[in-house]
Amino acid sequence: MSELVNADVLITYGEDLNDEIINKSTNLKWIMVISAGLDRMPFPSIKEKGILVTNAKGIHKIPMAEYTMAMILQVARQAKLLIKNEEKHLWDRTVSMTELHGKTLGVLGAGAIGTQIAKYAQVFQMKTIGLNRSGKRVEMFDEMVTMKTINDLLEKSDFIVSVLPSTPETDGLLNKAIFDQMKENVIFINIGRGKNVNEQDLIAALNSGKIAHAVLDVFEYEPLPKDHPFWDMENVTVTPHLSGISAQYQPRAMEIFEKNLELFLKGSNEYINQVDLEKGY
Repeated sequence: MSELVNADVLITYGEDLNDEIINKSTNLKWIMVISAGLDRMPFPSIKEKGILVTNAKGIHKIPMAEYTMAMILQVARQAKLLIKNEEKHLWDRTVSMTELHGKTLGVLGAGAIGTQIAKYAQVFQMKTIGLNRSGKRVEMFDEMVTMKTINDLLEKSDFIVSVLPSTPETDGLLNKAIFDQMKENVIFINIGRGKNVNEQDLIAALNSGKIAHAVLDVFEYEPLPKDHPFWDMENVTVTPHLSGISAQYQPRAMEIFEKNLELFLKGSNEYINQVDLEKGY
């Protein structure tokens, strides 16, 4: 803590900061968060002191896109069932297989990660629909929607992946009203934030068959409690918040830091991934 009091620059994962630390850091001018998630940052204190914040947005796009496609294929090609049959020495050629070719993928959050997912999906000749605030065209997406036109995405998509951040606007957004609008037997994947999903509404949608399968890497409370229903549901795949983990994580984050450090020393204002302190991302 004594070193931080005199520091001009702080590199952090963002989860260990609080108002007390910010207030005691009298010389702090720039916080580099080497993750994309910022929902635990004490933004009011940071804004009050006028501290620059940048993050590592974009470094997760390759591992998270690879994870998403792996999970889509796992469900479409019934990998979990095939593994169980193998363990039982059961030869069953009636297992239903689904092609990705010609299917539609909806991506809630058409940023760096969402765009990379769409890029990989198009290799399988899937149609891609993306959601963003403006509805502005984004490369790799065949169509774009906003919250006002989200029905187009929900009604057409065979697979829906959420890459949404945690903000006051998105927390609890994915609830019964949204699930009810989804295509029958949709596959839902959440790699954004657990707070975006009303878990009881999701369980109800899974039990009713509205959602055929959910792949969940993030949850409202982590670690996921051992008695949580998700663990025992046949139509749910649970993974422990690892979709963005890669050996290249820190090297990619530090590349961004090094480029921004050059700009910081020059007194530039054109930083990579500068965070809007009002919006929190």
